[in-house]
Amino acid sequence: MNRETGKPLKYPLFLGSEIEQPNPDQALFHVLPVPYEKTVSYGGGTYLGPSAILKASWQLEQWDGKSKPCAAGIYTCAPVDCSVAAAQVIDNIATATANIIKHGAMPVVFGGEHTVTYGVLKGLRDAGITDFGIVQIDAHADLREAYEGDPLSHASVMKRAVDMGIPLYQLGIRAFCEEEIATRKAFHVHYQDADELVPNNIQSITLPEDFPSKVFFTLDIDGMDPSVFPSTGTPVPGGLGWYQTLNLFASIAQQRQIIGFDIMEFAPIKGFHAYDFAAAMLTYKMMGIVQRNLK
Repeated sequence: MNRETGKPLKYPLFLGSEIEQPNPDQALFHVLPVPYEKTVSYGGGTYLGPSAILKASWQLEQWDGKSKPCAAGIYTCAPVDCSVAAAQVIDNIATATANIIKHGAMPVVFGGEHTVTYGVLKGLRDAGITDFGIVQIDAHADLREAYEGDPLSHASVMKRAVDMGIPLYQLGIRAFCEEEIATRKAFHVHYQDADELVPNNIQSITLPEDFPSKVFFTLDIDGMDPSVFPSTGTPVPGGLGWYQTLNLFASIAQQRQIIGFDIMEFAPIKGFHAYDFAAAMLTYKMMGIVQRNLK
């Protein structure tokens, strides 16, 4: 439900202007909309992100510039019910994610606030995928034990991940507190922050040899610079650019098996559809990178 208009949100099929909804067993990518927003701490509107990205995807071409990612099959799932209590939302996300894995597919998840990723990680575990790492692009470390007393805050999602024993590599961080620096050390979190990546125009990274062979990639839109995506609740200057973000993702896909990815914290700006389209294109280009690096 749109909180401003009181009208139900629409969730069209991803790339629905170009492709039909396939059998779920015949699609590599399962797009999962999760319009969850509870703990955002500055600007709001992330619950509108999934619907806006899906709608904008109807303006995409099948050819992404290098291949046709849709040839691998794109299935759009029903949105997760986010009208319940936070713990139940996490369980709902986990159930939906586990179901995607049971179809032999890859979750592509649209949030919503970054807390959504915790449910996805639980779902991967519930489906029997236990040995994987996370690569995170973000402006914020999200490693607080709790924020404003809430351990399910968007500012705590990566702390929940490392508490689960999942190895973490952070990229583009440029806003964190002393507690998060200590958590990085305690949990041996790998990182290359924005002050290294951006001024030096670093386009690829090499993961440590002992980093898991399977990777879930989480991309908080605020990890990219506000000049590219001002459409987020917590923008921070000095972020990654368009091509840098895609090239960093490609460098991970070339080294490891991507088992899923998400786009979090996208908050549409009314009247500025360019950012909706950019988020849809970013998703489709990431699908293309995955498709071209299938192992």
